[in-house]
Amino acid sequence: MITLGIETSCDETAASVYDGKTILSNIVLSQIELHKEFGGVFPELAARRHLDHMLLVIDRALKEAQISKNDLDLISVASSPGLIGALLMGVNCAKSLGLALGIPVIGVNHVEAHLFANFLEFENEITFPALGLIVSGGHTALLYLEDKNNSKVLGTTLDDAIGECFDKVARMLDLPYPGGPEIEKIAKLGDPSIFNFKTPKIKNRPYDFSFSGLKTKVLYTLFGQDGIDGKKQVPKSSYPDIAASFQKAAFSSLINAINEAVENLNVNSILVGGGVSASSTLKQMLNTQLLSSVNVFIPDIKYSLDNGAMIAALGYHKFKQIGASNENLSASPSSRKHSFDFCQNS
Repeated sequence: MITLGIETSCDETAASVYDGKTILSNIVLSQIELHKEFGGVFPELAARRHLDHMLLVIDRALKEAQISKNDLDLISVASSPGLIGALLMGVNCAKSLGLALGIPVIGVNHVEAHLFANFLEFENEITFPALGLIVSGGHTALLYLEDKNNSKVLGTTLDDAIGECFDKVARMLDLPYPGGPEIEKIAKLGDPSIFNFKTPKIKNRPYDFSFSGLKTKVLYTLFGQDGIDGKKQVPKSSYPDIAASFQKAAFSSLINAINEAVENLNVNSILVGGGVSASSTLKQMLNTQLLSSVNVFIPDIKYSLDNGAMIAALGYHKFKQIGASNENLSASPSSRKHSFDFCQNS
């Protein structure tokens, strides 16, 4: 069954072809240069750019896979969560193409797909039960996976997602978007022990995250606590130390939650997904600071950042389990708060 995966949840226009065993193509058109001047994604521009390039990206994916659109059996599309305008571009394109070709279309959860990307590379190595850590620009969550088809949310962020926090702190440090790679770059020149940044512990909620206070602490460190007049209170030479201290605090919050879960739950594997998982610093901390020796799986960067391959693979898996209904498919900016089920309809 040949599946076309379409991803337009934020600022990447992506399409991929999957045959159930192999990714035959994985095309991603990034919009980073378009949004850099805004320090983050401009939703209206993102939607317009998807409209301009959606069909071109799909055509390229089909060409690289050496098939025609008539060879497709299924279309899988990211239908939630994300920017509503951007999601609508992908969903409407998928439904129109499905109608024209007379093939089913299935909507999948973009966040679930980030975790499912691990099965593209580590299908035969992952053992359950497992923890799933989602870290991206829009989402931060810790999940417990009983098996490939059943999971429950242990905790989420109560305010900012970790990637969003990195972008905002990068802007304070006069660094370009996206913030994660830029902060990691200058953090290598700094001392993470200079500034005592921390994230709060949330009473009776050990698996939830909060990054808003950490962001505010960096703000006060830079501008002073009595008000923001645009004048920095620290020299630019201290920026690497601030970046290193901030990065350590943000990632330590993730490590602490994972260690708590591993200690209290029966876990054999840890699956990490989302763009922030591309950080070499986070990978190093996961390898050195976990209290128990649990296998950690992180997809290659081509499957960690937003891409169509993870959408195609999850859609293929879901269709095998539950089928699809084109009539009920719609875009939704919100994610289900309490369930990330790889076999549940989006």
